[in-house]
Amino acid sequence: MESVRCNSCGNRVLVEKYSEAHTSIQWLDDADSACPEFAESRTTQDGRAWVPSCHKLRESIDDLILSGQIGLSLRSYPVPGRLE
Repeated sequence: MESVRCNSCGNRVLVEKYSEAHTSIQWLDDADSACPEFAESRTTQDGRAWVPSCHKLRESIDDLILSGQIGLSLRSYPVPGRLE
């Protein structure tokens, strides 16, 4: 898994791209507290966060994929990642 930093808030996650349609994201911190988009959703929805994905993080990942910095994984299953 590759370490990715959100271009908007700076939060780091681990990412692995398995196909054009499948991207695995492993949050390193609690998403509700680490991501401003998740936190905003929680405050506007009676204290409950339900956001399927952070759009700004998704854009950051897509930018890295388009630039070739993240490629398709050769693995057929997720493996634990580590930060360097």
